[in-house]
Amino acid sequence: MPGQRITNKQVKIYMQKRQEGTTQILAAAKAGISEYSGRNIDHNKHCSQKAGRSPWRTRKDAFEKVWNSDIVPMLKKGLYEATFVLNELQKKYPGEFHSSLLRTLQRRIKLWRAVQGPNKEVMFLQINEPGQLGVSDFTHPKDITVTINEEPFEHIFYHFRLPYSGFNYMQVFAGSGESFNALAQGLSEALYYIDGSPKIHRTDSLSACFKNINKDAKDDITERYQSLIHGYGMEATRINPGKGHENGTIESSHRHMKDRIRQSLILRENNEFESLQDYRSFIHAVVKEHNKHTVKNFEIEQKALQVLPPTLPIGYTETVAVVRGTSTIDVKRVTYTVPSRLIGERLHIRVYEDRLECYVGINHVITLYRTIFPVHRKRGRVINYVHIVDSLIKKPGAFRSCKFRDDLLPSDNYRKIWEYINHTMPPKEADKFMVGILHLAATECCQNDLENLVVKAIQEGKPLRLSELRDKFVQQKTVPLRVNVSQHTLGDYNQLIPNFDGAL
Repeated sequence: MPGQRITNKQVKIYMQKRQEGTTQILAAAKAGISEYSGRNIDHNKHCSQKAGRSPWRTRKDAFEKVWNSDIVPMLKKGLYEATFVLNELQKKYPGEFHSSLLRTLQRRIKLWRAVQGPNKEVMFLQINEPGQLGVSDFTHPKDITVTINEEPFEHIFYHFRLPYSGFNYMQVFAGSGESFNALAQGLSEALYYIDGSPKIHRTDSLSACFKNINKDAKDDITERYQSLIHGYGMEATRINPGKGHENGTIESSHRHMKDRIRQSLILRENNEFESLQDYRSFIHAVVKEHNKHTVKNFEIEQKALQVLPPTLPIGYTETVAVVRGTSTIDVKRVTYTVPSRLIGERLHIRVYEDRLECYVGINHVITLYRTIFPVHRKRGRVINYVHIVDSLIKKPGAFRSCKFRDDLLPSDNYRKIWEYINHTMPPKEADKFMVGILHLAATECCQNDLENLVVKAIQEGKPLRLSELRDKFVQQKTVPLRVNVSQHTLGDYNQLIPNFDGAL
């Protein structure tokens, strides 16, 4: 029909008929077009329909009346969220703008920002020089779930990366919060692992390390951080707050490393670890495997690193605690037991992220492994029966009513043993037996073997006798073997001289 645009389908039919040898008139008739249009097709002068959107509006603009008067002023103020803009229009013009218009409004706002909106921030790719920059950051495991001794383990990863070579180092810390101690310990371990330090150390704003502390504490951490960095001969830099892309050199690596850890756990077919050290060893093995593709560039970068200082910069906080009569101290909302010989002593404690190094004067007396409890728990306890069982064996009756009785039992099996004997033995006998096996486990270092033997005896219905257990586990004192040695006379050695006739 006159005025109608020839469709692509009509052109295709016309060309097929022409290729079959049909005349121009018949081919045009078959395609439903005029002979004149067919002639234009033959000479490639036709104007057919084009794919894509029509250059004109095909439906009424729902925002025509309010676009310039209401929407544009909001956009110029930086209000680009379509949900918020639509909600404001619904408040001002009840019943006129249905929620189904949200997608349309999103497209209109996106187009306006591209055509008339303000300029956006440009990212500038950087050239990384060997030995120039090292980056530290924390990342949460999120969907990486592991257990230690069958207990869910809440943890966070410290991640260090050299951008030039792509070399990575990761460490696991208990708890879900970032802290200065974790940063200091992780950074120190990373630098000694690569046997050098870069010229610049970059982090994010470290805001997580400053939460819930007063100004003096913040200033103290800032000073200690600067001391730590300068101790390694590095310059400290930070990205701008809220500009995570400025730390992109490590942010993207977070995802790759955690993907690799997840895949390694799947291949391992078990997310259970015996201890934190076992889990750390697993993570180090995964990272080491990932670093294999960086070996060539890392060898170049390592030559450009600065030499490490002969002494380790301070990467811990310090506190002081007096050991109470209960043989316990309090550090960071957690009660720890210490050996009873330290009762009354004033301990100087170096608080690392994963341990407490305790000193009396300048003498190191004990290392306690830290346990970080969730923030919602006001206090926690870390009770080691080995520290106080020597006193408890003298008064076993104190066990039953002890405030931290359940914490004294080192495992679920010992708790099951106590539950069983508490219901099957008289109170005094049960107390004596329980304290007795704890003392035996501590003195003979047989905690696991002893608990397995007692649990097996309970399951088989055998009687429990402390004397029999002691006979089995107490190491017998061996008597040194007496050897009688007789001294030879000097003349006996003459036979060793060749051709000796007995005369001197």
